[in-house]
Amino acid sequence: MKVERPLRIAIVAGEESGDLLGADLVRALEQATGRKVELIGVGGRHLESLGLKSLFNAGEVALMGISAIVRDLPRLIRRIGQTAAAIAGSGPDCLITIDSPDFSLRVAKKVRAAAPSIPIVHYVCPSVWAWRQGRAAAMRPYVDRILCILPFEVEELGRLGGPPGTYVGHRLTQDPGVARAAAGQDGPRDLSPDRTKTLLLLPGSRRGEVGRLLEPFGETVTELRKRGHSLRLLLPTVPHVAAMVEKTVAGWQFKPEITADPEAKWRAFAEADAALIASGTVSLELALSGVPMVSCYKLDPIIKPVAPLLLKIWSASLPNLIADRAIVPEFYDRFVRPQMLARQIEALFMEGGMRAWQKDGFAEVRRRMATERPAGAIAADAVLELVKRAGAI
Repeated sequence: MKVERPLRIAIVAGEESGDLLGADLVRALEQATGRKVELIGVGGRHLESLGLKSLFNAGEVALMGISAIVRDLPRLIRRIGQTAAAIAGSGPDCLITIDSPDFSLRVAKKVRAAAPSIPIVHYVCPSVWAWRQGRAAAMRPYVDRILCILPFEVEELGRLGGPPGTYVGHRLTQDPGVARAAAGQDGPRDLSPDRTKTLLLLPGSRRGEVGRLLEPFGETVTELRKRGHSLRLLLPTVPHVAAMVEKTVAGWQFKPEITADPEAKWRAFAEADAALIASGTVSLELALSGVPMVSCYKLDPIIKPVAPLLLKIWSASLPNLIADRAIVPEFYDRFVRPQMLARQIEALFMEGGMRAWQKDGFAEVRRRMATERPAGAIAADAVLELVKRAGAI
């Protein structure tokens, strides 16, 4: 009996979220083909559990913000060259780069130059719809397919002359934690004025975000207390910034319950009456969970002067972009004012009005993001189509 060789996949995933997406995709490829998948490249613990021996610690390329990239540029350039050479030399059936575009797409470009026959897929569309729109067309010579996790991105890639896109869906739509949180939000909720309200504080998962936002968040809490609100404060965070968070809130008069446990985070989402957040993927987690929110952000000091020239989008909130209407209020830089934020949160503590508007908008987000099959399975079909076209299987 003929034994089919394993499918050889090169993969580059820096962020934890990309590592999870990659692991889902690899498992789906094995299920769809009935073959073992051999991996080469860069990834974290989830891909390593499937047999990847990462070329180096994936955390080295999990950088966000211009400041971090500039600071570590020499090392990043060295790692880009090392990764591209290893992948091109191994002759994989396909290269899949996942998110972290400042690193992974540079690897893809070098691999295409060194080994033009290798199909290249990029998973998670760069935010070309928001800024630096010329990146879309620039990707076309060395990326054969982009797997999009937001429903509007396929159309945007076409409009901007980028590579073909496939909407695969977002893993959050089928996340068990999101489902549990949504079930808690769907139940009856006592919002009477004299009841203690549960407020989620989510100042971000990166040190820069936490450093810029946690202080005004604390001042917002103080303002809400002055306005007569009894509050229970929940602050889910991640291990690498937990110590920073604890140090910052140590001087607060009204202290939050801090946790870095993922399961406790989803319980907090289920119990919350409203959330004050740093703009980012957490807004989508909250929208799919049904938690009303106010979004804030303070830009990296280096990019702040040129941001108005680069940004090409009407909102930075993912729920707003997906629903194509202003669901979540957003406050940036000098407009992150505790007195205003407190009044916005206050409005979400009441039935009807802003709260009802957001809840209705979140239902539209869920509808637009729904897919009939899991994201990994749809992504695997797109990858296999390219591999078959290249004659590898």
